[in-house]
Amino acid sequence: MNINKNIAVSDSGFVFNSTTGESFSVNPIGVEIIEMLKQEKTIEEINQNIAERYNADLVTIDKDVSDFIDLLKQYSLIENQDAA
Repeated sequence: MNINKNIAVSDSGFVFNSTTGESFSVNPIGVEIIEMLKQEKTIEEINQNIAERYNADLVTIDKDVSDFIDLLKQYSLIENQDAA
């Protein structure tokens, strides 16, 4: 699972899809998740990183990250190469 190559993300959370011209805003944690996806981190690695960084429980983080990734898929911001 990778972020679409036509997606640009600013440090402030502005997300731009150059293919469609659509733009979105994400919060700082959303930016972190997108950056980790660009680094080809697994969902488990992302969950663990966010849970440790923000001292949050893994069950909540797992649900929140999953929901965020579902939104990225909905807006075609993720290229899902492997159907899992």
